[in-house]
Amino acid sequence: MKTMITSLAIAATVACGAAEAGDKLLLKTPVAFSTELPGLGTPIPRVADEIAVMSGGTLKMKVYEPGKLVPAFEILDAVSTGKINAGYTTAGYWAGKIPAAPLFSAVPFGPEAGEYMAWLYYGNGMDLYQRMYDQAGYNVHVLPCAVIAPETSGWFAKEINSAEDLNGLKMRFFGLGGKVMEKLGVATSLLPGGEIFPALEKGAIDATEFSMPAIDQRLGFHKVAKYNYFPGWHQQATVFELLINKDVWNEASEQHQAILSEACKASMADSFAEGEALQFEAMQKNVDENGVIMKQWSPEMLDLFRTTWDEVAAEEVAADPFFAEVYADMQTFREGYNLWKINAFLPRQ
Repeated sequence: MKTMITSLAIAATVACGAAEAGDKLLLKTPVAFSTELPGLGTPIPRVADEIAVMSGGTLKMKVYEPGKLVPAFEILDAVSTGKINAGYTTAGYWAGKIPAAPLFSAVPFGPEAGEYMAWLYYGNGMDLYQRMYDQAGYNVHVLPCAVIAPETSGWFAKEINSAEDLNGLKMRFFGLGGKVMEKLGVATSLLPGGEIFPALEKGAIDATEFSMPAIDQRLGFHKVAKYNYFPGWHQQATVFELLINKDVWNEASEQHQAILSEACKASMADSFAEGEALQFEAMQKNVDENGVIMKQWSPEMLDLFRTTWDEVAAEEVAADPFFAEVYADMQTFREGYNLWKINAFLPRQ
């Protein structure tokens, strides 16, 4: 199937020229997400195919499924030390190592995909993103390489109508949104995708969030938890990264660097389009065939999540100077962008 990457692939090949035959590079790339998961894991095999074509076969990527080469949560360290030369993951997994990392993955009540990409590529986002890893002592070069549309807000075994209904739940939750839930009395854990369903089935957790409906459906959450809540206030967009060992990146030819950069930019558009295309069919199937009850958070609950997020953000800003710098820059960009947003886009119905 032709993708949106193809036209940019051809353009990049013409612009950069084919890399010299003697200049060959193989990126051994473990991924944090199954390549069977649409929009989440599917982008990187497509990137692998395209960079081989764009380079005339001098640049290749071998993709390893989660856990086959290194565990998902060890990809950053493994790339930095040179144990592997590349990895595909999301910065939100490094919150325990780098407090600001989740800001480059997903932000509660934060930017949607278009605004996120605008900040990254045409604001200060990319400079801050690379500087984050440099300052933390990681020997990696980072390329955003996929972005997905809003996620669902979670899967629950019972209706959630108030803060009291959340208190005491055990829930898999990602990133900064997890800190919001913790303030509301939820015991959160961050499990890789493949471990979530068994944990739900065994009762180790009561509820979960993971990704978009088409992805969650493949993982079978609907078999255990029938109430699926929207909107995904905690992840209106999620960015995924290709990490390349910095020594490997610096030694790569300009052609290979350009091909990787442009292929990942194209993948940002392609992954977003794929995610947007697949969700409504999955949602309809959930209702018609899987017995899922789709719910919208009440205005009161959304206000509760937002005010609690404001508290979390203030605490994170006070605790880490670089988090404060990145968050302030993102907020300044968003304040400017809002003038465009409120005037240019139709109001939501």
